[in-house]
Amino acid sequence: MIESHTIPVTKTAHYSTIGKPGEHIRYFWLACHGQGQLAKYFIRKFDIIASEDTFILAPEGLSRYYTEGLSGKVGAIWMTKEDRLLEIEDYSNYLSTLYQYYISQLPHDVKIILFGFSQGCATQLRWMLRDFPRFDSLILWAGSIPDDLDYLLYQHYFVNKDLHFVYGTRDIFITSERAMLFKELLSKNQLDFQIHTFEGEHTVDREALLRLRDRVI
Repeated sequence: MIESHTIPVTKTAHYSTIGKPGEHIRYFWLACHGQGQLAKYFIRKFDIIASEDTFILAPEGLSRYYTEGLSGKVGAIWMTKEDRLLEIEDYSNYLSTLYQYYISQLPHDVKIILFGFSQGCATQLRWMLRDFPRFDSLILWAGSIPDDLDYLLYQHYFVNKDLHFVYGTRDIFITSERAMLFKELLSKNQLDFQIHTFEGEHTVDREALLRLRDRVI
């Protein structure tokens, strides 16, 4: 008889940073990439907001794969539908470990901005509603919120927080219909997000990021 089993193992995770943690840091960004990206390339988008008082952390999904067949470009992913609950558990433990490691090196009043791009949006929210990290601003960029989470139950967690949703006007994944459904989902769950658009496609537009940075810091 065939039986399936699981066992926790030690795994080497990858992440990239801009800046050095310390008492001089006023702003801490934790940015989760989208499907098929690597942290070391994804974080380059954030060099436009880099400054001496800002520390930027980009974790990388725990699974890597060839994005175009059996060789060539390599990307990372946060989870798939296969054993999804275990994958959520694994990456949530990973994100909390990173978060706690760096938050201990920063001032107690550092402003924390959580950022998710595409698949990284759901990744952030699943982690947030499991471990409830302290944060000041949440930016969801060209993604969506998981519809299986109970946001109303944890309404207090989002009260008096700075919430933003951003997408490009030519984003093939965020059509006008999907944008409308997303806004309805936000309203249904009483999540007060500010909506921003930019002229562009499915990407983190650096100029749009700079404009938004000036609103959240």
